[in-house]
Amino acid sequence: MARRYDPERRTRIIDAALRVIAADGIAGLSHRTVAAEADVPLGSTTYHFGSLDELLTAALRRSNENFAQALRDSEVCAVEETGAGLADELTRVLGEWFAGERGAIELEYELYLAALRRPALRPVAAEWTESAVEVLSARTDPATARALVALMDGVCLQVLLTGSAFDAAYTREMLTRVVDGCA
Repeated sequence: MARRYDPERRTRIIDAALRVIAADGIAGLSHRTVAAEADVPLGSTTYHFGSLDELLTAALRRSNENFAQALRDSEVCAVEETGAGLADELTRVLGEWFAGERGAIELEYELYLAALRRPALRPVAAEWTESAVEVLSARTDPATARALVALMDGVCLQVLLTGSAFDAAYTREMLTRVVDGCA
């Protein structure tokens, strides 16, 4: 039997892994569950991803692209003034992020935090931070950009872990303090 050329198979496998993780968590991820979700032979998942860590790395990298792209697509770098202008725009981006599908944010953070137990994921988790810092460094110095990313991460984790609503006023105030260098 001739092999069928399927240039999108790797992408479909990554997308299937994200769906499996969203439904069952990382504990539910296996080559078998992903193959079934992607509707591909089991050998395809092991061909493209020799280990679950490789598959998780690809899934985390795909997931990382979402927020970094949201930052790049926003007006974060277009806003001229610093301080409140940058804080307002970052608050708007986070507000839109939380107004969307909350499951997608939970999935991203589940993958991001998986790096605590899976060292292979740590460089990819760091890529997200570095890409966000790079975007924000166009508006402020790198140290402030890193502090803004840390604050946004903290706000997101608090909202996700407590099940509370995103508090735009509080977020804007804290981001303004970081941008303005207030204690």
